Amino acid sequence: MTVTKRKAVWLMVKKGFLDMLPLNLAVLPWGILCGSLAIQRDFSVLEALLMPLVVFAGSAQLVAIELMANNASLATILFTTLVISSRHFLYGLALRDKLKVLPIRWRYSLGFLLTDELFALSGNSKAFVGKLRLIYALVAGGSFYLFWLLWNVTGIVAGSYLPDLTQLGLDFAIAVTFIALVVPTVTNLPMVITVAVAALLSVLFKLLHFELDLVAAAIIAMYCGYLTDRWQCRRRLTTQSLIASKELNKMKNNGDEL
Repeated sequence: MTVTKRKAVWLMVKKGFLDMLPLNLAVLPWGILCGSLAIQRDFSVLEALLMPLVVFAGSAQLVAIELMANNASLATILFTTLVISSRHFLYGLALRDKLKVLPIRWRYSLGFLLTDELFALSGNSKAFVGKLRLIYALVAGGSFYLFWLLWNVTGIVAGSYLPDLTQLGLDFAIAVTFIALVVPTVTNLPMVITVAVAALLSVLFKLLHFELDLVAAAIIAMYCGYLTDRWQCRRRLTTQSLIASKELNKMKNNGDEL
């Protein structure tokens, strides 16, 4: 059956929306927490709305709201949010070769919408290749942006009329969301080592009241994963060398017999 161009576009729009829908719903508590926290920290409604509209980063929003409420310096706010959001720099590097050939309107749009969730859906080698896949990414990322705004607005309204929502444990949604994103990617030994080390060290550093607990745990875990990957590469090369040596010896022995 022949699929028309319009129908193919519609199928990609539908698929992008449906694929992102579980994550759109998963961040509901997180978005409500961000919106309500801004109101309860004496932000105006406009200021609370501008955070998801412009910043569009849950972790950075939460930290920035708390720092601003505690009258932290601009340098502290900028540095802290930079460290927290630095992973997006790695996302950009990972997709650079695919996006650099696109017109600037596509690069800016997808760059703004490139969240953890959209990157998690971009693991396929053909992601962002071809107009239909670009439409898929744009719809998936755009739907997440709209839902994030909706949940923040819900939190802003709730924060204006309900008691302190930060006591309800909504911040656990952050951990659940990231666990859901990470688990499907744990497909090899370096990833297993990275995740295990990050989990153990983050708990240990938290118990030791180390201020840069998450940052230090992430850096050490990534290095452990890198070392594991290098060890596997060396082991493969050693195995291949041994096999090649055996084959050469076998060929020599056969030649001597002849």
